[in-house]
Amino acid sequence: MSDEARLAFAHPSERAEAMSGPDPLDRISLRDHIVEVEIGAFQAERGVTQRLCFNVVVEVQPLTEPVDDDVDRILSYDRVTEAIAAELAVERLALLETLAERVAERILFEPQAVRAFVRIEKLDRGPGALGVEIVRARGDAAMSEIAPGEAPYPELVYLGNDAIASPHLPGWLDQLEELGRPLILCVGAPDVAAPRLTHRMAQRRIDLLAIEQNAWVLAARDDRCVVVATRTELDWAMRNGQTCVWAPSKIVLDSVDTPSVQPSDAVALAAWFAATLDAQEMLVVGAGLPEGADVPLRAVAVDQVRL
Repeated sequence: MSDEARLAFAHPSERAEAMSGPDPLDRISLRDHIVEVEIGAFQAERGVTQRLCFNVVVEVQPLTEPVDDDVDRILSYDRVTEAIAAELAVERLALLETLAERVAERILFEPQAVRAFVRIEKLDRGPGALGVEIVRARGDAAMSEIAPGEAPYPELVYLGNDAIASPHLPGWLDQLEELGRPLILCVGAPDVAAPRLTHRMAQRRIDLLAIEQNAWVLAARDDRCVVVATRTELDWAMRNGQTCVWAPSKIVLDSVDTPSVQPSDAVALAAWFAATLDAQEMLVVGAGLPEGADVPLRAVAVDQVRL
């Protein structure tokens, strides 16, 4: 076996050593860290957990001052396992590649981290391990400009159907944009009745799609409104001043903290979503308020809107 092929199947620490160059950096490593999680692109992988094995090596800048046996002076192993746990907690993912990118990115926000080698393997999809390995360095073009957890707080607004149809909608959006916060609009289903089924999961998907139909109706009312369906799109939009209309299917179905409310209770579902974004409040225009929301709600009648 050639040295190149051997390194391809070796632990990431050997690959890091081979790529270290004339001035090798210090390295910390995490070996065979196993977590059970729901992940996968196939329908058969939904609703079940499978084991993932993480092997991570982080190249770090050597300290210029004595460590003095002080954990606060180093990049702790805990920061690596915390990066994995944090990304697994954001949403259900389909691809190991996406998870590896996000873990590497989060690790590289650590001040000492220079380069990250991340290998993730599925242990339960066959007789062997199926996986992906990536290498990412600080300053890569794919790195976000804002560290995880630093996205600005958004302004969440739920619009009932009368509010969507109101001729005052553009003026309301003008006022909301003047608040200077990222704006995310949520809607419920249109007034046209959706099909009713006895199959619970099928009905859930139909009700979510009905909300998404109405999201496109709202987007057609004002060119500033862009329908978004993923956390990646939302994160980008919040950082770039885009007015979003939430299409809920993917985020709801891929959530690791599945909402107990049903899509037919659209205001409660929007309130759940607002809480996941750490919104300070959700304005509800032209609809009633649910009980027990995890975020403060403020109701306004369509004919009494004063933002």
